[in-house]
Amino acid sequence: MLPPLYAHRLGRAYGPDSSGAALARALEGPLGGLETDCCLTADGELVLLHDPLLETGTTLRGWAHERTAAEICAGRLRHADGTPSHERPLLLEELLRRAPRDTTLQLEVKAHADAALARRTALVLCDGLRNDPARDRIEVISFWSGACELAAACGFRARLVLCADCPVEPLAAWAEGAGLHGVCIEHFLVTPALIEPLLARGLSVTTGTVNHAALLEPLLGIALDAVTSDRPHELRAEFLARRTGALAAA
Repeated sequence: MLPPLYAHRLGRAYGPDSSGAALARALEGPLGGLETDCCLTADGELVLLHDPLLETGTTLRGWAHERTAAEICAGRLRHADGTPSHERPLLLEELLRRAPRDTTLQLEVKAHADAALARRTALVLCDGLRNDPARDRIEVISFWSGACELAAACGFRARLVLCADCPVEPLAAWAEGAGLHGVCIEHFLVTPALIEPLLARGLSVTTGTVNHAALLEPLLGIALDAVTSDRPHELRAEFLARRTGALAAA
């Protein structure tokens, strides 16, 4: 069975990363969830940017935490080829207004080489959403373990992102003890040997970005709660086409 598909960076194949254009296209078809990155601004807002270094994805310069939300939203997002788009960065509150009520939201806490900023970002996120109607469908995810621990302590579902084949038993014990909801693992690392100890601790497992049906096939026999993709609608169609072709040939 095909697990739920989440739109990575709100569907980055459909527009600049985490843009309104990407979100609009992602919401045109069936979708299990939306994933995006959150950066803290100088005035305590959360802006949806993949990288805290503004020049990597926008027409601005400097760091997100050094600029106000108004300054950042006055800039423009860049296309994948680096050219400026007509899209401006979105604030988290805008995503919350536009996202369907039945859609999971994975909000990734971002910070560059700054664990304290990651924790501060997570705290602002959790404080801001403590009484939000969307709280029950939000997952706070991060490469920063401290941000995940803080989110879990605040009562949010928290998920650590893994991009290395690390010793899994100590990790699973730590995640369970810290109250994490689960982990997100890059798809090329997903093996039963890595997944089973996590599942045995009652942890949820999702994957990093999968954009081709051939990469999705090996994951189907593993108990994954979701698969993230830049192009979820095309991935679903390609998967179904492959399955239909295989049945026809049998």
